[in-house]
Amino acid sequence: MIALGADHGGFELKEAIKKHLDETGVEYKDFGTYSTDSIDYAKIAYKACKAVTDGECEKAVLCCGTGIGISMAANKVKGIRAACCSDYFSAKYTRLHNDANALCLGGRVVGAGLAVELVDVFLNTEFEGGRHQRRVDQISAIENGEAL
Repeated sequence: MIALGADHGGFELKEAIKKHLDETGVEYKDFGTYSTDSIDYAKIAYKACKAVTDGECEKAVLCCGTGIGISMAANKVKGIRAACCSDYFSAKYTRLHNDANALCLGGRVVGAGLAVELVDVFLNTEFEGGRHQRRVDQISAIENGEAL
C-alpha cells in the first residue's frame, strides 16, 4: 500500500499518479488534498508519512508545487527518508543507495508522463544494502541525535 498526498500545487499531479496506480493495480491510500483549494503541505506530509512509519503503508508519494516544501516537511517525520526528484536517475538511485521511503514531486516542475515513470522506478527499485546500509544508519543516527 502506497501513501499518497499533495497540497493544492500538487493536486493535479497526484490525481494523474492515482490514475496510473489504478491502471497498474497498485494499492494506495489518498491522504489528500482533494481539490485545488489552498492547503498547507506540512499537514498532508505528516499524515502520509505517519502511515509509512506506523507500517500502514510501505512508501509515500507526495506532491506540492515544487516538491521541495513537502519533502522538507516529510523529512521531519522520524523514520522518513524523502527525496525530491525530477529525473529518472535520481528516483532510481535514491532507492538503490538511500533506501528512500518517500518520493516527492513538483506539480509545477514535472509533467504527468515523467511523474508516472519516476513513481514506477521508485516503487520497483529495491535498496541495494551493503556499503549503503552504513550510510543509511548514519542518517538514522543523526535523526536520533547521536554524534557520528
